[in-house]
Amino acid sequence: MLVTRDVQVGDRPPDPLGGSAPRATELVFDDFYHAHFRGLVVQLTAYTGDRGQAQDLVQEAFCRAYARWDRLARYDDPLSWVRRVAWNLGHNRWRRLRTAQAWLLRQRETHVAGPSPDRVALDAALAKLPPKQRRAVVLHYLADLSVAEIAAQERVAEGTVKSWLHRGRTALATHLRDTNEEVRDV
Repeated sequence: MLVTRDVQVGDRPPDPLGGSAPRATELVFDDFYHAHFRGLVVQLTAYTGDRGQAQDLVQEAFCRAYARWDRLARYDDPLSWVRRVAWNLGHNRWRRLRTAQAWLLRQRETHVAGPSPDRVALDAALAKLPPKQRRAVVLHYLADLSVAEIAAQERVAEGTVKSWLHRGRTALATHLRDTNEEVRDV
C-alpha cells in the first residue's frame, strides 16, 4: 500500500533516491515547486476551465523557471514570475485556438446544388462529339467567340469552323433528342 502525504510550505519534499543530498539550488527549487504548484493550478483552472490544461500550463511555466532558476531565485518574488508566465501561456493558447477556429470557419464547405438533368444530358452529348466539333461548339456558344475568332485560334478557314458548328449542332440535337426520349420512356 502506497501512503502519500501532502507537502506543506515549509516541508522538504521526500528524497526519491533515499539519502543523497541534492545541491542547494535544486532543493530550493523543489521546495518552491511543491509549495506553489497546486495553488497555480487552481488559479489557471479557474481561468481556462480545464484542469488538465491548467496543469500543463503551470508545468511549462515551472520548466521555464527551472531553466532560469539561478537568476530567478534572486528575485524578490519568483512566484509572480512563474504565475505571469503560466498566465501568458494560457492567453497564448486561447489566442491560437481562436485563430484556428476563425480559420476553420472560413474553410467551411459550401454546398452547391448538383447539376440539373439538362446539364448532365448536355455534358454527355458534348462528350459524344468529335473533338474539333466539340471545341467549336464550346468556343462559340459558351466562350462567345465569333466564327472568325475561332478560325484564327484553330488556324483554319472560317468555312471549316462553320462546318464544324453545323455538324456539332446537328449531332447535339440528335443526342439530346435521344436522351429526352429515354427519359420519357422511363
